[in-house]
Amino acid sequence: MLVAAKQTGIRVSTTTMSRLLARHDARRGRPKPVVECPWPENKKNARLRRIRRLQEELPPDEVLLYEDEVDIHLNPKIGDDWMLRGQQKTVTTPGKNEKRYLAGALNAATGRLSWVEGERKTSGLFIDLVDHLVKRAYSSARKIHLVLDNFRIHSSKLVAAARVRWGDRVEFHFLPPYCPDENRIERLWKDLHDNVTRNHTCEEMESLMDNVRNYLAARRRSGKHRYLPAA
Repeated sequence: MLVAAKQTGIRVSTTTMSRLLARHDARRGRPKPVVECPWPENKKNARLRRIRRLQEELPPDEVLLYEDEVDIHLNPKIGDDWMLRGQQKTVTTPGKNEKRYLAGALNAATGRLSWVEGERKTSGLFIDLVDHLVKRAYSSARKIHLVLDNFRIHSSKLVAAARVRWGDRVEFHFLPPYCPDENRIERLWKDLHDNVTRNHTCEEMESLMDNVRNYLAARRRSGKHRYLPAA
């Protein structure tokens, strides 16, 4: 109300403001922090159009995958949860945090997910994923197109050496900087946190990773989020 009064010079009551917001289907939520892309708008849009056109014109013997990494913490992420009025749910944390990392690739056409796990988020983890795609997940594909962000592990000297080994079978398509919403796998990682890691009660890392694997396996089979973590 104070902002509206400052911008319009008109003061309204709380009731009137509530009715107006409800009429426009407004909701109270948590703002999303973003970083502006440093590229000029025309350069950014041209890169995104090129990636979308590639997907539309993709030959049947090629695949386009959206790639990204995600952190799994033993200390749970805390988020909204259901609880009775007047009560506040508590989440016991192990105290000493442990971490695991996943590198994943989401098929733009089918929604199929491929992933590998590691104890460090390094170029080695990324290379393991691409090796998995080339040798196992998409061994019959003539070319694998990877859409990925500009994180340094994707363009290190180790990756440059590995690209010689992969040859023409793997092609990278880098997104403009700070455009996570254009990477389709980001939504899947959000679903993973919402369904598994947020407010979790696992006391050991392996139990949490079992839940992560079960969720991703169930998601890969059904394409949906129907999943109950193990007790």
